[in-house]
Amino acid sequence: MADTRKIYVLNGPNLNMLGTREPEIYGYDTLDDIAERMEDVAGRAHVEIVFRQSNHEGYLVDWLQEAHAEGAHAVIINPGAYTHTSIALHDAIKGASVPLIELHISNVHAREEFRHHSYISPAARGIIVGFGVKGYPLAIEALVRVSDAK
Repeated sequence: MADTRKIYVLNGPNLNMLGTREPEIYGYDTLDDIAERMEDVAGRAHVEIVFRQSNHEGYLVDWLQEAHAEGAHAVIINPGAYTHTSIALHDAIKGASVPLIELHISNVHAREEFRHHSYISPAARGIIVGFGVKGYPLAIEALVRVSDAK
């Protein structure tokens, strides 16, 4: 499948705790559950998924640069708390020049005031917030539809 489009799905700090961490906010699905559903959606959309998670900012920066070097079709990132703190991720996104969707499981704008500012949003192609884990497949569908419309 040499012509398959590759989409990186990157997850930031604490997302490895999905399913047990604040389920009233994030639900009971684990990151493995999400990855499995993403593979199903990706198969139907004829895209390849590179699905990763790290609690370390530098790995996320490295993977954004890798997405650029590998000629990735797009990136979906749930940067977790780095959304509100990481100029390094903002700069890596800008430098990678790969279309990117910022994704959040909860509606960050309906939560604490400090969550209302994103360093990621100005560098993102689009943002999906507040749809729970269903936001992940929505992001793939959005990326595919936008690129197919070109």
